[in-house]
Amino acid sequence: MREELGLLLQLQWHAHVNKRDYQGGWDVLPLRCASEHLHAHGILQSFAIYPAEDWSNLPQLEQSPALLRFVSALPYTVKSIRLMRLHPGAEIKPHRDQGLCLEQGEARLHLPLQTNDLLKFFVNDQQVPMQEGQLWYINADQVHRVENKGAEPRINLVLDCVVNAELKEQIYAGWNTKSA
Repeated sequence: MREELGLLLQLQWHAHVNKRDYQGGWDVLPLRCASEHLHAHGILQSFAIYPAEDWSNLPQLEQSPALLRFVSALPYTVKSIRLMRLHPGAEIKPHRDQGLCLEQGEARLHLPLQTNDLLKFFVNDQQVPMQEGQLWYINADQVHRVENKGAEPRINLVLDCVVNAELKEQIYAGWNTKSA
């Protein structure tokens, strides 16, 4: 995945649309979007909280075999997928993504692909110790914030999934998925 990330970094990323929720650089590369936005601008493709029934892989995911294998192996329905990059010195201000939690039937998963020791991710003011290669469930309906005081960008693969019994079981058991 690291090799593929190097290639994906060369593509056009888009500034996150909620400019009031962050300072510094925070951008997104959509990999899977609502099917109706398949040929739309990358900003529309980046929308994760969207009332769509059909979701489609974008060419950048189809051309990334390791990422595609990882996502395809997940035993739950994946809606949106995107890479999110938080630049050095940037911060995501405290905010909530209303309804984005297990209890509402949708889960946000984070897989850090690149991080640093000075990256701090908080949910309800508790630090989440995400490490590269660990898959984490984040209750995005809770207040969360991120600060990158390191010299490297933080890049997470972010997946929004439909909750099923297996995903709940994995999250509650902490098996192969960390939770915050």
